[in-house]
Amino acid sequence: MKRPKLRKASKRVSCSKRYKIQKKVREHNRKLRKEAKKKGVSKRPKKDPGVPSSAPFKEEVLREAEQRRLQIEEEKEKKRQAVKEERAKKRQKEKEPIKNETEPKAKRTRTDENGKKSERQKDKNSKEFICGEINKVIDASDVVFEVLDARDPLGCRCPQLEEAVLQRNKKLLLVLNKIDLVPKDNVEQWIKCLQKEFPVVAFKGSTLNQPTVKPKNRGVVANRTRVQVCFGNDFLTELLTEYAAKKETESLKVGIVGFPNVGKSSLINSLKGGQACNAGAQRGITKMMQEVNISKTVKLIDSPGILALPSSPPVVLALRSLLVEQGEENVLEAVRTLLKQCDKTQIMLQYMIPDFRNSLEFLTLFAKKRGFLQKGGVPNTHQAATTFLGDWTGAKLSYHCKVSERVLPPYLSDSVVEDLKNDWDLDKLNTGNETVLKGLKFSNPASSISFISKGPTDGLLSVGEITEVKPGAGLTEGETVQSEPQQIPEDPDAAKGEEKPEQTSQKKKPTTVQFTTDIALSESTAEGGYDFNKYF
Repeated sequence: MKRPKLRKASKRVSCSKRYKIQKKVREHNRKLRKEAKKKGVSKRPKKDPGVPSSAPFKEEVLREAEQRRLQIEEEKEKKRQAVKEERAKKRQKEKEPIKNETEPKAKRTRTDENGKKSERQKDKNSKEFICGEINKVIDASDVVFEVLDARDPLGCRCPQLEEAVLQRNKKLLLVLNKIDLVPKDNVEQWIKCLQKEFPVVAFKGSTLNQPTVKPKNRGVVANRTRVQVCFGNDFLTELLTEYAAKKETESLKVGIVGFPNVGKSSLINSLKGGQACNAGAQRGITKMMQEVNISKTVKLIDSPGILALPSSPPVVLALRSLLVEQGEENVLEAVRTLLKQCDKTQIMLQYMIPDFRNSLEFLTLFAKKRGFLQKGGVPNTHQAATTFLGDWTGAKLSYHCKVSERVLPPYLSDSVVEDLKNDWDLDKLNTGNETVLKGLKFSNPASSISFISKGPTDGLLSVGEITEVKPGAGLTEGETVQSEPQQIPEDPDAAKGEEKPEQTSQKKKPTTVQFTTDIALSESTAEGGYDFNKYF
């Protein structure tokens, strides 16, 4: 049964009562007005009549009044800002003790009595400190592993490092890492080419989801993905153990060196079977040497990445140096340099992007494709450039370089090569590489981008080696520096006046992108053909 609604009480009153209330309200208001009139307080503020038109010096009076008003507003604004700063300082003081209490003692910054950081922490990112750490690793090692990125093995080699290792009578071995990102035929050709100079080991490290402790039960097969599986770790550990037993040393120290982001820390983590060193897609994570025991007789030493010389080509600096992370180079310039070294069609197919005219248009399309949008739907080209550069330096994008025949460098000879190979069992080395290549899934040649290598990268092992950058330094044959379009003046006097700026511009450091020129094209433009740079 439906419940009946309750009737609300009526607000109606009798007329006599209503009139009585209205009369009392009028009397109350009249009383308040009389009291305000006696005190001289008016309810409505009087309007400023302003300066009359007949008053003398009216403009000066108005100007002074305006200045006074602005001065009062400035004082009020200063007071507001002072109050805000005091509140911010108070909040910061309240947060600092809480942060210091929660932070462990090992992570707290060591400070001197004056509150300044120690010299070791100050110079942690300096060139002197990094070069000193690399030299320490070479001196403390019995065997040195130079880790190479299989996508550009020749570009990851450092002649200065190899020469320094051989001068100190250390054994050098090349580790070809990230072989899963290169077609199989290309890996086999590079192994044959590099074996003419040094012993080579094919390797593929596990980069993600590494356990902190090695599992005890080896019979149980875990659910591994393609990224997690490691190839070549058992073979490399066995090779080092046999070499340590052959040399009869208590502890064989192996130094892991190479350029940034070639997989040095990932190699140590894979051989250890757990996360012993910090590793990631960001370049320059390792700052100091670190020793890791993988067995009773073998000890690995991690090292920071080698610094590339500033006189190297722009492509080398974009891939091998830390200029972008340190803020010395723009990310957009690095992307523009990489795009000029690749085939445009392969880039379009790899990133599923339509045709583009320049690097800025490519980054705009790439940002829209990945959803990198700012407020108002504007494409975030900086985020797109960072992602693109991370694909090339990290273990994600597949690209390869063609194998080219090389002559032995000056610091190598046939006798030195034979001595380096006699210390290792080459037959066992070749069989181990073959088993790694058989069990690994390689990249599809159709989806791999062809890249033009610039040859070995000059590295920095001591700060005294830095020299002034000369125009054209680091350029190979057939390369020139891009210059501004030069117009031919009709007036001969104007031509004489333009000779001086050209001479001064040759002394400046080249900051533009390098590219290969076509001889036939330059000849046609010289004969009076159509010059694109002249008319546009």
